[in-house]
Amino acid sequence: MAKQKKQKAIEETLWESANKLRGSVEPSEYKHIVLSLIFLKFISDKFEERKQELIDEGKGDYVDMVEFYTMKNVFYLPEESRWSFIKQNAKQGDIAVKIDTALFTIEKNNKALKGALPDNYFSRIGLDNSKLSALIDTINNINTLQDKERDIVGRVYEYFLSKFALAEGKGKGEFYTPKSIVNLIAEMIEPYKGKIYDPCCGSGGMFVQSMKFVENHQGNKKDISIYGQEYTGATYKLAKMNLAIRGIAANLGDVAADTFFKDQHPDLKADYIMANPPFNQKDWRATDELTNDPRFAGYDVPPTSNANYGWILHMASKLSENGVAGFILANGALSGDGIEKAIRKKLIENNLVEAVIVLPQNMFYTTNISVTLWILNKNKKAHKIKHGDIMR
Repeated sequence: MAKQKKQKAIEETLWESANKLRGSVEPSEYKHIVLSLIFLKFISDKFEERKQELIDEGKGDYVDMVEFYTMKNVFYLPEESRWSFIKQNAKQGDIAVKIDTALFTIEKNNKALKGALPDNYFSRIGLDNSKLSALIDTINNINTLQDKERDIVGRVYEYFLSKFALAEGKGKGEFYTPKSIVNLIAEMIEPYKGKIYDPCCGSGGMFVQSMKFVENHQGNKKDISIYGQEYTGATYKLAKMNLAIRGIAANLGDVAADTFFKDQHPDLKADYIMANPPFNQKDWRATDELTNDPRFAGYDVPPTSNANYGWILHMASKLSENGVAGFILANGALSGDGIEKAIRKKLIENNLVEAVIVLPQNMFYTTNISVTLWILNKNKKAHKIKHGDIMR
């Protein structure tokens, strides 16, 4: 019997694809190019799967009726937006225009994707046609439906962010949150029912894992409402894509925006907050900015040199009367003097701090920094955290 050839991991396949782009585009663009095409391949595969289901059920006459797809949280794709069309035309000189047209048509026809997809991106970056065609060939061999339990978009995003940390992620203090940490937060705060909020949601991984937590514990996803915000425009689009392909409805605000200076959920009171804010963000406000912001009422205004306590107080202000928050900070947030020490003391006096857990080093792809998981609890009697279960 011939030895079966081992299938390459999706990360290895995509890294080879990225290498083919060298010299054509900046490294920081790789993940956006690959993820847009992966998204297009994924929703096309879902469309074709649903179309075949209809045929197998004897409903072949309905394969072009939009409602038969949306009822299953599948996007209906006109022919020019299907992966088969892109693959067929991959060697044509106008393939970049065809990809942009496909993405534009998909967004126009699906309200859940408003503001999510790149706008004339492939035409603008001027990617060499032969390299783009080779990339399409590589992605064509990826079975996006092979493992329906895995977060494909988030997994690829994590991989590319780790590979190009020096070029974009590490310098900004942005770190993709490993699934193990997100699961830990979810298991501790138990987001079963109510409003979930992430003020710096990245590609939406917190929300994806929150919904998986609900499913795994036989909860009802309809009992959950999702709110988030993201500063970086490209990442905002990734988050909308990541949630849309899973049929997860979310309010991420109308645009990408700075949470401190353009809070798009000013009146929100969340039952659960899960977050991984940028670590030790410097110069996040000018000396005279936000000094009278109501989110900091009752506390000293966090120092301009580090946003850690700005994030803490922002999240504390967003909690409902029974709300609980779980978020990651650099360990330095535990030892800051002056204003930070005064805020810490006040948080404890206000009976908000439920737990602080120091996590091991090397849990993130892009930094070996040791981090701390904070739990804030607005009503400890009503919502008891399972410390024993987590720490065993």
